[in-house]
Amino acid sequence: MSTLTVGLDGSPQSLSAADWAAREAVQREASLRLVHAWEPQPPTYAPLVGAFTPVAIDARREWAAYMLREARSRLAESHPDLPITTHQLAGPPAVALLTAAEDADLLVLGSRGLSGVVGFLVGSVALAAVARSERPVVLVRAGEDAADEHLADATGSASTDTPFRDVVLGLDLENPGEAAVGFAFEAAQRRAAGLRVVHGWTPPPSRGYGAAFDAGPDAEPFQQVRRRLAEVLQPWKDKFPGVQVREQAVVGSAGRHLVHVSRDAALLVVGRRNRKAHVGGHIGPVTHAALRHAAVPVAVVPHD
Repeated sequence: MSTLTVGLDGSPQSLSAADWAAREAVQREASLRLVHAWEPQPPTYAPLVGAFTPVAIDARREWAAYMLREARSRLAESHPDLPITTHQLAGPPAVALLTAAEDADLLVLGSRGLSGVVGFLVGSVALAAVARSERPVVLVRAGEDAADEHLADATGSASTDTPFRDVVLGLDLENPGEAAVGFAFEAAQRRAAGLRVVHGWTPPPSRGYGAAFDAGPDAEPFQQVRRRLAEVLQPWKDKFPGVQVREQAVVGSAGRHLVHVSRDAALLVVGRRNRKAHVGGHIGPVTHAALRHAAVPVAVVPHD
């Protein structure tokens, strides 16, 4: 049985991440692993005592155990057949979470919503995990609810009994990343949802003085991009015939368009190339835009 790992720190965003991960685990018929990672603190100096005193490690462990028990109990009520385990790990949180996710299919983390703005405030731990993980990482904002993934009902009210909203995939034709494309198709298939594929491209420079490039739908460069997009996706359409795919080639960076489209989506999927920077990993501008401003959970899928 496959496993999904979720990082918990007791915050509202991490609890929302656990809820999302539990629903995803049920869809995948997988187990769920709840992990709390904490870094032991060095002894602190107490002036009145005149000596260094150890930080209450036992108290930290007790709090973590209680938090994990409560989360597991709450999730078990909603998903009684879901296998759930809990684990405490000592060490730098990003490193510990990545280690815990090494044998998992997915790492799920919480990310705070921006005050007054739809989107994420991505913390250092989440960014480090996204940049360095060899597994897909999903970031879930605080307040995310199961009904948010579904279309509104006939009265316009939120519901979990209606069909899922589309899955959205940001696709780079220069390096499509099969892992990211496959992740998006599988996510759409599990949800019986449509898949909307967005590719951003830059028109060629104009030729000649005063020449204006035509980026309209009938322009030849635009048609070439559309043909290339169709060629890349055709094998996946054949593999997932039940997934209805909508393709969209947009002029400019895909980041802004993905953020806009995500407002009506269940999940946004973006790829991340497995290339190492001088320090840690690398996150491209499209992924950065998605993580900061998307209105839905964002799956970042590493690929070669």
